[in-house]
Amino acid sequence: MSRILLGAWVAGFGLVLTGIGVGTAQAQTVTRVGGITGNAAAGKQDYRRYCVGCHGPAGDGAGENAQWIEPKPRDFTSAVFKCRSTPTGTLPTDEDLFHSVSRGFVTTNMPPWVALTRQTRVDLVAYIKTFSPKWQTGSAGTPISIPAETPATAESMLHGRELFQKLECWKCHGPAGHGDGPAAATLTDSKDNPIRPYNFTSGSRFKCGETNQDLYRIFMTGLDGTPMPSFADQIKPADAWDLVHFLRTLQPLPTQEAAVWHAWLPAHAAQLKPLGPPEGAE
Repeated sequence: MSRILLGAWVAGFGLVLTGIGVGTAQAQTVTRVGGITGNAAAGKQDYRRYCVGCHGPAGDGAGENAQWIEPKPRDFTSAVFKCRSTPTGTLPTDEDLFHSVSRGFVTTNMPPWVALTRQTRVDLVAYIKTFSPKWQTGSAGTPISIPAETPATAESMLHGRELFQKLECWKCHGPAGHGDGPAAATLTDSKDNPIRPYNFTSGSRFKCGETNQDLYRIFMTGLDGTPMPSFADQIKPADAWDLVHFLRTLQPLPTQEAAVWHAWLPAHAAQLKPLGPPEGAE
């Protein structure tokens, strides 16, 4: 074989190997939501237009507006996300990130971007994933299973109230769910930034959604990067539903749970022990 032919063969074989490498890398980072495939290059342009001011050019949450924002913008380089359908400590699915971009986050400066086209939002998700090597070396966790909701009875809410006390939810969220528990002022996130517990009396939406299923998911996945843990190893699914039903009674809304609770409460209020520190505790 002549040197020219040998050189051409080596070069061609090198291109094949390079192609295999690129294909493998692309396979690891493909972003797809509802049949729409994300384009990171297009997402980069949209990110510069809509997101860079808060999340920064490097995706580290250090945009020029970040100094004025509380809570701080998400640092995409760490690939730690609060709102996921996957178990604690695992990467979220593309759908999880898509929903976060679309929904936004209440009580923060992150608005809903639902006005953008679905393709644009999927492209943004694809680009967001380029900021952390975790997307190259790992994959999203398997979404948890959410069982059918149990009946929202007074007994369910009463048991949920007992769990609220037993699990010491009141220490952060406060006895009345106002986000003013004794530990609230000292809480920080994984980057040592101050973080406030959710105030259940603030409205209909939670950090990661607004349905009972969303609230159940928060209990069982936790909010990574925050003091809110996963309770998947501590409570059973039926217990989680009871807790969901009780927390709904704390909201100033005409929910089914509130109607049942307020109908039951007048005849039984005297039987309820106060939530919060046990008697005699300092």
